[in-house]
Amino acid sequence: MKKMIFMIILILAWSAAALAAGTQYQMQVDGLACPFCAYGIEKKLSTIKGVNDIKVDIAKGQVIVTMENSVPLPESLVREQIRKAGFTLRSISQVIKDE
Repeated sequence: MKKMIFMIILILAWSAAALAAGTQYQMQVDGLACPFCAYGIEKKLSTIKGVNDIKVDIAKGQVIVTMENSVPLPESLVREQIRKAGFTLRSISQVIKDE
């Protein structure tokens, strides 16, 4: 029974890692100054289909968006959503992971 529980936990952990392995995009955003700014960015970017996770580093003016596997993140859509949130997209690039 213990082996079965261990296997289930191992499979769940592997599945979670696989889901988290989506494509990441790093963005520089002008105007980020407070947690409310971060919330505004998160709210707008979360409306984009395929977004799994959003992390905002206010101090660096950086936003990391993780997409579902094989779902692209169009720069024009990101630029529009960030503009609607009241900020300016300075740059966007895909994060290349070493595996």
